[in-house]
Amino acid sequence: MGVSGCGKSSVAQACAQALGWALHEGDAYHAPESIAKMRAGIALTDADRTGWLDRLAALLAPQAAPQGVVLTCSALRRKYRDRLRQAQPALGFVFLQLDFEAALARVQARPGHFFSPALVADQFATLEPPVGEPGVLTLDATRPVSELVDAIVQWVHGGASTAPQPTEPASGGAA
Repeated sequence: MGVSGCGKSSVAQACAQALGWALHEGDAYHAPESIAKMRAGIALTDADRTGWLDRLAALLAPQAAPQGVVLTCSALRRKYRDRLRQAQPALGFVFLQLDFEAALARVQARPGHFFSPALVADQFATLEPPVGEPGVLTLDATRPVSELVDAIVQWVHGGASTAPQPTEPASGGAA
């Protein structure tokens, strides 16, 4: 989870591969009307996000993902995260933390993506960082993807509960 440009898609793809879990790109589940709004630089409202969050929640239900699933989702507000937790109470969130300038630069460098750089400021205004929420790992999104993935996989398998220092990959495979 995190603002646009934090690296959700890149990190999630690598995590899904490392964990052997299904990957769902949250952006693919937006309604066409929502995509058109974002392309035009119009921020989504909570009403715009309701159906989207319901579709994402369905992907997280235990019967839909018995082995585990990696889902990208901005999940900017606590109530959005809580909606997803209703579908999967054991859900963990990885908050890829990034400052405004870095997020804006990354979004501006993505040609062809529907998310308008004009919306980055709105994302930061909407963001309710998950400070103190259970089941959240906060990581610096400027770290290399490989380090982020190593930290996330370790956390998923019961390792570090806070932002870990870079570690050597474990030998012998995952549990």
